[in-house]
Amino acid sequence: MKEQENEGKMKAYKPKVNQHSKDKQLEDFRENPQDQYMTTDQGVRVNHTDDHLKAGPRGPLLMEDFHFREKMTHFDHESIPERVVHARGSGAHGYFQAYDDSMKEFTKAKFLTEPNTRTPVFVRFSTVVGSKGSADTVRDVRGFATKFYTEEGNYDLVGNNIPVFFIQDANKFADLVHAIKPDPDNEMPQASAAHDTFWDFASLMPEINHMIMWVLSDRAIPRSFRMMDGFGVHTFRFINEAGKARFIKFHWRSKLGSHSLVWDEAQKLAGKDPDWLRRDLWEAIEMGDFPEFELSVQIVEEEDEFKFDFDLLDATKIIPEELVPLRPIGKMVLNRNPDNFFAETEQVAFHPGNLVPGIDVTNDPLLQGRLFSYIDTQLNRFNSANFGEVPINRPVTTVHNHQGAGFMRQTINKGKANYWPNSIGGGCPMMAPENQGAYVHYMEKVSGHKIRARSESFNDHYTQATLFWNSMTEPEKNHIVKAAHFELGKVMSKEIRQRMVGHFSKVSMDFAQRVAEGVGVEVPQNFNQESTGNYEADDASKKMKNGKSVKETKFVSMEKDKVRTAKSRMVGILIEDGYDYCELMQVKQALKEAGANAKLISKFHGMIKSSTGEELETDKSHITTGSIMYDAIYIPDGAKSIEAMIKEGDALHFINEAFKHGKAIATSGEGIALFEKADIPGVDFANKTSGKVKSDKGVVTAGNDAEAREFATKFIDAIKEHRHWDREEKMMVPA
Repeated sequence: MKEQENEGKMKAYKPKVNQHSKDKQLEDFRENPQDQYMTTDQGVRVNHTDDHLKAGPRGPLLMEDFHFREKMTHFDHESIPERVVHARGSGAHGYFQAYDDSMKEFTKAKFLTEPNTRTPVFVRFSTVVGSKGSADTVRDVRGFATKFYTEEGNYDLVGNNIPVFFIQDANKFADLVHAIKPDPDNEMPQASAAHDTFWDFASLMPEINHMIMWVLSDRAIPRSFRMMDGFGVHTFRFINEAGKARFIKFHWRSKLGSHSLVWDEAQKLAGKDPDWLRRDLWEAIEMGDFPEFELSVQIVEEEDEFKFDFDLLDATKIIPEELVPLRPIGKMVLNRNPDNFFAETEQVAFHPGNLVPGIDVTNDPLLQGRLFSYIDTQLNRFNSANFGEVPINRPVTTVHNHQGAGFMRQTINKGKANYWPNSIGGGCPMMAPENQGAYVHYMEKVSGHKIRARSESFNDHYTQATLFWNSMTEPEKNHIVKAAHFELGKVMSKEIRQRMVGHFSKVSMDFAQRVAEGVGVEVPQNFNQESTGNYEADDASKKMKNGKSVKETKFVSMEKDKVRTAKSRMVGILIEDGYDYCELMQVKQALKEAGANAKLISKFHGMIKSSTGEELETDKSHITTGSIMYDAIYIPDGAKSIEAMIKEGDALHFINEAFKHGKAIATSGEGIALFEKADIPGVDFANKTSGKVKSDKGVVTAGNDAEAREFATKFIDAIKEHRHWDREEKMMVPA
């Protein structure tokens, strides 16, 4: 009801386009190659670009060929250093719009409080560990960074798809990244934490345990960037017009829900289509299935800072939603792909210190370090402080300051005064008062001794890891255990494996025993690993002594908090000559009405004729696709078509693999014989001549006399479940 109410509020407002639209601004930097002659960078038209200027057709090259020199110089220098982390990414343009003005009570940030304004955004999704050439589907955290081009300046919400982080203090960030990156001696493995150096580091850093649980879970292998939640990770502040501050946590919730791949799919997709997630995002936007995310916040009053049994400034902790519910603010829609990957997705530069009035940082020691790190890494990538003038990074507001010169400078500053104060330039640009939109930092009283230490309130490294484990369904727990078997199974050092299982024993003895069984170690007795951090007793830990907590929270479980929808799901339809055209078209129409997309697949790409003579062109052939690229599988009736597929190993594998991965699979009439040949368990093989429709754990079958609409409805209901984990006990099907 709340979601429908918010949607209604948005529709009631007539959106106002920003006066300086980001799209309009970017148009100034775009070219249309279809209506222009090729020119040099100086605008001189070129009439030949295939051959060098030579002294005769077989003679030496001439250095006076300015076109060649310019062309080759650009090519030689067109790469910039890739990001140290988040190197592999995919981006999209869109807009954000607040539902209403209710956030005015908490923040003066206009883009969060003005429902008549659509704020342009650019979002970059990414993997963290791998290089630009790594695969999309590796087990990893995913970056979720959003640049809001607001009327008050650019605001960057730099988050991840996991709400907590590996470490508490940014001083450990270099060690973390060095440990998780490929080994320095042999540069292996790529885009993977499954090696000794990372788990050695993890086993010596108890603060990492909560994050490890999330990374071993299905959150680390998302089905799609579109089906992935995002989090600001840190605790920030909202400040309202009266100057009152509150602590807040940012949440992005996918309107399609948060869904995952299974590990077998993730590994196969890395070979079959390493661009799987970026391709999925691009194609969805091209088809008009625009990804939508709801922005919400958790708000904590300043006087309640210490009412929990964890520290709000500790980035390895969440605030359970049972204690502080989410408050929806507005919706983001991604509706346009970039025109140029390098100019936009690669050159976009985020920084958590890009703030607007009404939003401020806190003393989170990880966030404080990021405020330096992000600006520093952009200086390394761009070799200039002027990266903010690159079109994708330029704000929609007018920029006035005395920054000048340096590489990549694009602004042409007029006048003599490039300092402040001045009288020669009329005192311009002058200082803006706070009531005219100037940014003023929150006035917080700070005192303390210089010390390299953390508050004792940060020294609980197991409670929330246990909370996460306790909150999972049994299938989700099984996946975490199997992920640990894979990750630690790649670790050569038995000592490291033993130490890590010791940490798991303090999270859950059941979890530790299940992991130990698969990695060849025993669960150590009375395990105790000292924290490497220097923790000091202080007032914060005393105040938190009897703080609130919960033992479980459904909101960290993708299964317990699942969004059931068939919208934008991809359905693979297997056919050969002789398929039932009438049934196929009725099911396809029902899928379309439910918002799902269907692709026709056959042994060879081309025209396929139905049993009644109609022809359809297939979208894919067996060799170019696989069940791992679809959310559900459907095989229409048709004796000749089914007879052909019974003899095709690829078709049988397609069905087996989809069943093994818990996906909805459906067929009717003669197609039931195909399920029998594929050894799909639990199917009533005598049902093919009846008028009944049966659905069991996502396997939908119908007799050839059954009503197509009922069959399609039950199939769509099965698709909405995403996965049928209750089928895992029957995973003896070969695939």
